[in-house]
Amino acid sequence: MIETPIQRRHRLANQILDVVRNAQFEPGHHLREQALSDLLEVSRTPVRAALKLLAERGILEARRNQGFFLKAHPKDISRLDVEIPPTSDQDLYSQIVRDRLAERLPASFIQSDVARRYDVDRATFQRTLARLVDDGLLQKNAGRGWSFMPTLDTGLGLRSSYEFRRIVEPSALTLASFRVDEAAAERARLQHLYLISHPDLSEVDRRQLFDTDAQFHEMLAEFSGNPFCLQAIQQQNRMRRLLEFGSYTNRRRVKDWCREHLTILEAVTKGETAKAADLMTRHLDNALAVAPSLAAVKAKDPGDEHADHRGDRP
Repeated sequence: MIETPIQRRHRLANQILDVVRNAQFEPGHHLREQALSDLLEVSRTPVRAALKLLAERGILEARRNQGFFLKAHPKDISRLDVEIPPTSDQDLYSQIVRDRLAERLPASFIQSDVARRYDVDRATFQRTLARLVDDGLLQKNAGRGWSFMPTLDTGLGLRSSYEFRRIVEPSALTLASFRVDEAAAERARLQHLYLISHPDLSEVDRRQLFDTDAQFHEMLAEFSGNPFCLQAIQQQNRMRRLLEFGSYTNRRRVKDWCREHLTILEAVTKGETAKAADLMTRHLDNALAVAPSLAAVKAKDPGDEHADHRGDRP
């Protein structure tokens, strides 16, 4: 997928935040354009644009003729990320899935008939269909047209996703190649402690809740050292973002899964991978127990800000 200049700016801003976190800079530290340019292997112009974005967000302070200085405290930096704006492809991808879940699209369709619904160019539409195929949500018919896969159409879909994760994720923790990245684990721990200690989770954006959740599972899959495990969990998270994102409204479950994540994280950092695998299995069983029915998913559009499903899952 082609990255837009705006997306590059946001992505580079997140890379700068990673530098700040890893170096443990204190407020008032001077972030020098040339040093960041050399470190991130990009020119100074995009670095300056990313620094300006961080200044606009109140993370840095821009001082005239002096440069950019860290303003945020380290404990705040630990949980900060700059959300990358979606491309037109990503918007279309989400809309097509939402329309299918709401039964505004048929199970099978001809491209020319469906394309009229969306105000995008043919190339964008083709790329989006290809992504849906790659993610296992769509298949090309032997003759004409396309068909949505059963994972997007039946109550079996969400359950099968959790059952698949129950096979993959605990096993990934016990691989001989499993290695913990201490810095990444610590960032995840602080992000979860922030949510657990938050006095009013209704004030926390659902995107942050979902991303904290999804990134935790991807992080452990990456620790496994097996790229196929990581790819599998990333694919599952893409489906979860579309099928489950709208249910991140019940904040009571959030602190429960945060505590479950932390117990798993504590086990893996101690090298107790067998215990971590058992904890992960129980964690996913708890998740499945509160997973909504497909009827609930269809009743509430994943993009509906007022959706109110039963549980926020891990």
